[in-house]
Amino acid sequence: MKREIIKTLDGSTTIHLQEWDECYHSKHGAIQEAKHVFIKNGLSLFDSDPVSILEIGFGTGLNAFITFLESSQKQQPIDYVGVEAYPVDAKEVLAMNYVDELEAAVYKEVFEKMHECEWNQKVAITNDFSLTKRKQFFDEIDDFEIFDLIYFDAFGYRVQPELWSTEIFRKMYKSLRPNGVLVTYAARGVVKRSMIEVGFTVEKLAGPPGKREMFRAFKKV
Repeated sequence: MKREIIKTLDGSTTIHLQEWDECYHSKHGAIQEAKHVFIKNGLSLFDSDPVSILEIGFGTGLNAFITFLESSQKQQPIDYVGVEAYPVDAKEVLAMNYVDELEAAVYKEVFEKMHECEWNQKVAITNDFSLTKRKQFFDEIDDFEIFDLIYFDAFGYRVQPELWSTEIFRKMYKSLRPNGVLVTYAARGVVKRSMIEVGFTVEKLAGPPGKREMFRAFKKV
């Protein structure tokens, strides 16, 4: 599938899959979307407490890097697991402008380390931030109550509806600890129904730039 690196409306880059007309991040702003969906409406709920995070779709590493920057600022211990079936090529990663756009030059080596470190091994990126990149299909996830927060950032329902199925969300529900949270940019009715079917309590929130709404789901017990 042909891929190209494009600049989104906030100046940050993303990868565009031409055959699907689908991007790894919002064309309206990759960084803005990540901060709004996953930090403002996800990580911020945990204040400065230690958090175990599962990311569905590690991709370019943008969500992981922004989460690291937040944890560094607050000295918040984070255990981060990113699942990705098809890792992004190193050349594409080096072409991403996230370090510059986030004004995080001091952490350039951290961003590079996130992509250079071995897959399927837990790596201490810093004293407060550990990263495990798992090369795995989403339907192979079988964790049980080990995560506090899930970033659900799979490709859109339009191109990969199977990633948004009841079966996948059942795995997400099982992976979360009691009172855990799942956040996603999605806001389709069919996605909400699948979440509710497996036990989630779902709320609709204002979406990031270019998108009217998004979902946040809770494993309430």
